Formats: sequence, structure tokens, C-alpha cells
Amino acid sequence: MSLWVDKYRPNNLQKLDFHCKQAAHLRNLIKEGDFPHLLFYGPSGAGKKTRIMALLKELYGPGVERLRMEHMSFLTPSKKKIDIMTTASNYHIEVNPSDAGMYDRVVVMELIKNVAQTNQLDPAGQRDFKVIILNEIDHLTREAQQALRRTMEKYIATCRLILCANSMSQVIPAIRSRCLCIRIPAPTYEEIVSVLNTICKKEGLTLPAEFAMKLAQQSDRNLRRAILMCEASKVQQYPFQKDQKIVEPDWKIYIRDTAKMILSEQSPKKLLEVRTRLYELLVHSIPVNILFKYLLEGLLANCDSDLKTKSIQLAATFEHRIHKGSKPIFHLEAFVASFMAIYLQFMEDTLIDLF
Repeated sequence: MSLWVDKYRPNNLQKLDFHCKQAAHLRNLIKEGDFPHLLFYGPSGAGKKTRIMALLKELYGPGVERLRMEHMSFLTPSKKKIDIMTTASNYHIEVNPSDAGMYDRVVVMELIKNVAQTNQLDPAGQRDFKVIILNEIDHLTREAQQALRRTMEKYIATCRLILCANSMSQVIPAIRSRCLCIRIPAPTYEEIVSVLNTICKKEGLTLPAEFAMKLAQQSDRNLRRAILMCEASKVQQYPFQKDQKIVEPDWKIYIRDTAKMILSEQSPKKLLEVRTRLYELLVHSIPVNILFKYLLEGLLANCDSDLKTKSIQLAATFEHRIHKGSKPIFHLEAFVASFMAIYLQFMEDTLIDLF
């Protein structure tokens, strides 16, 4: 039994629920028989992967849905072996090169070279190129992105790259200029409500309009999250009530409690406790940008306007440093320590003013 988010995922471009005009442009692009490298970008849960898989099905037919998981091994210049998990069909391969950390450059170069050197089994009946999907290219190191720039030019005759990113700010201009960039905006609240109503109708459920809007607003315009929250709410209580409490993910509550700990006491001992909790979140694969966002939200709830400005500046500085460094925990801990320092100073100044 699959989750609703997988069960009701549109599998072709005609069935997409929103951005339909954009889907028509993608269909026209494929009808030409050839297309350039593509770069899909937009916020998480907007439908980037759904559109990529629908595009591939339009290109190659139902064969792209017969997926297999494969382990691929790469050897670094220092003879270290790197194992990466890939998802592949006979026509495409999908990989997240940032999983290799600092060795992502090796993965990018070797993977494209290996795929590009093998031709299609039946070039007469299919396209004469394979497709490589690279996820989270905005998390690649600069060296990997430079290597990708050179490699995508070299092997354009035998393979096409479809790149996927949440933000364009971390993608070098050289890659952007070599791709057709397609922005996938987050769906509106009304579009999310429409999708939730469609899913509930297919499941034979009644979804109150007020509760549907509440789900859409709490999802932060992330359609995947909205569908998961709707399914979790159904398991918790059905029939749905207008004022029903929405089930929050454990990690979100955990981050909020961590923010409360920081606000309750500013000391080296408390900093060590917070560090342990941050490690716990990172170990459970909570993305650093999400962690930063919700931690900052929890901290700002107890700050005045001047302190809010300083806190946001601190968060921006340390989040930027995370992309330059290799150990997120160092920068997270530095942000917490810096916030503790300015918050303690703020509390002391407030007390002095009172007396």
C-alpha cells in the first residue's frame, strides 16, 4: 500500500494539476525530437521531479517507469572507493552527486563519461541519447560544477542532462548558460486545496474547505508536505473536523523545543546540550537550510525588532558559511553561540533599563 503522495503522482504532462501552460511548452519541446540540457529549479514540493519523470515518459514511453536501484563505485585520485546509490531505467539514470561530499567532482565526471560511452540498445526505435538526472546540483562544490560544465559540453551528442535545484544562487553562471532554465514556482494555496480535494474524492473522503485551507497554509506551499499531512490527519481522525489539529512532524517540534532551550539559558553547558540536539537532527537527515529556517523562527518569537534584525543577519552569515565549508555542525553551533551572546546582552540591557 503506497502513500497518497506516490499513489496520485501524475505520470504524464497532460495530467498535471497546475502550471498547465508550462506543461504544454514542455510537450512542444519534446515534439521537436531533440532538446538542450535542462535545469529545473524551484522550492521543495513544487513538482520539479514529477515534471521531469512525466517528461521522460513522454520521451521514451512506459519503459522509464521500470526502475531499478543500483550501486555504483567510483575511485578517487587518492584510490579511495566511493559508493553511490542510483536509480535507473534502460533510458535514464538518476543520481544525487552531493551524497559523495567532497568527492562529488569524481562522481560527476565518471558517471557522465560511463553513461555517454554506451549507446541506446535500439536507437532506431528510441532517441539516440540517454538522459542523466542530477539532483541537488546547488549543493555541489565549485570544483564539481566546473567539471560538470566541461563534461556536459563534451558528451552532448550521446546524453542530455536534466539538472534539478532548489535555488539558482548556488549554481555557477557557466552551467546556467548551457541549460534551458525552467522555473517551477510553488503552488498557490488554492491549487493545493484543489489537489487535496481531488485526492480525497478519489479516496471517498469528505474534506471540509476550512480544514483543506488550514493544511495548505501549514504546508508552507509545499504540495508534498500538504498531501502527507492530510493523510496523517486522516489516520489520526476521520471524519475530518473544521478545527481538527494538524499532525506536526516530530523534527519540527524538536527544533522548536531546541529554540526554547536556547532562550531559557545562555551558558556553555546549555550550548553543549543544544549541540547534541543539532547533531541528532543532522543524523536524521534534516536538511541544514530547513533546520536553520525553523530554528530562527523559534528564536525570533521572543525578540524585539532590533534583536530580530541582528539575529537574521547572523543567520544569513552562518548559512552562507555552511555552503563554503564542509561541516554544518560547526556553523550551526557558531550561530547558536553568537545568538546566545547578543540575546544575553539584550536581557542585561533590559534589566538595567528597568532598574
